[in-house]
Amino acid sequence: MKDYGDDLFKGTAWYYSRYRPLYSATLIRYLRNKFSLDGNDNMLDLGCGDGRLSLRFSDWFEKIVGLDTEPEMIQEAERISKEIRVENTEWFIGDIEEYKRNTKTTFRLVTIAKAFHWMDRPRVLESLYEMVAVGGGIAIIDNYSPNEALLPWQQTVQEVVKHWYGDERRAGNTTYCHPTVSHQEIISSSKFDLEVYQIPSYEHKWTLDAIIGNHYSTSFGAKQFLGENVDLFEKHLKEELLAIDKNGVFKEQIKTSVKLALKNI
Repeated sequence: MKDYGDDLFKGTAWYYSRYRPLYSATLIRYLRNKFSLDGNDNMLDLGCGDGRLSLRFSDWFEKIVGLDTEPEMIQEAERISKEIRVENTEWFIGDIEEYKRNTKTTFRLVTIAKAFHWMDRPRVLESLYEMVAVGGGIAIIDNYSPNEALLPWQQTVQEVVKHWYGDERRAGNTTYCHPTVSHQEIISSSKFDLEVYQIPSYEHKWTLDAIIGNHYSTSFGAKQFLGENVDLFEKHLKEELLAIDKNGVFKEQIKTSVKLALKNI
C-alpha cells in the first residue's frame, strides 16, 4: 500500500465541511432499514472527515464514534456536532489500530465513506471483524464511476485543473494510485459476506464557488499545490465555466454505491 504521508488532507477540512455534497436521505433510510436501527447499539464512522455522515445517524444509535487521521477534520466534526447539539458522539484522531488498542466496544454498523481506497483494506477488514456485532456489518460508500463520461462542464474543470496542477494527480507527499483490486473482491476475500446496493441517483446543483470549494476539499486539489497562483486559477476556471453557462449553475446526477461487508454468523 502506498504511503501518502501525514498531510494528505491538510488544509482541506474547511472546504470539505462547506462544499462537499451531503449524502442523500435515501442512503440514510436504506442503512437504517438494512440494519434495523432503533436507537440502541453503537456506530463507528471510519475516515469520518467532518462527521457529515455519522451525524445523520444521531437519532438511531446510543453512541457514535468518528475516527479520522486528519486533526483538522476532527476539529470540524467537533465544531459541527456542538453547533447542532448532538451529544452522543465521540471523535478520535488516529487509525483503527490505534483506536482498537483502547476499546472493547462492538458496533452494529461501521461506515467507510469515500475513504476505503486510502486504507490497507484487507488489514482494516481483519481488524474490524471482531469489533462488528453479529447481524451487523460495514457499509463502504462511494461515488466512484471510472467508466462514466464527464459532462462538458466537468471536462472543462478537469482541463483547467491539469493546466494549473499538472498532469499527475498529487496526493500528500506523492501521487495518487487507485487500487487495482476492487472493494468487492477485497470483501469477498475477507471473513465478511458481500452484498452490493446501488442508491438511486439524485440531482445536485453546483455554483461556481461550490465547484472551486469542492475542488479544494480534495487531496489532489489542496490549495497548497497552487502556491501563488490561487487567484489566477480561480479566475481562469470561472471564465471557462461562465462561457458554458452564463448563470454559473451546473447540474450533476450523483450516483452512490454501497458495498456491504456483513457479519452473519
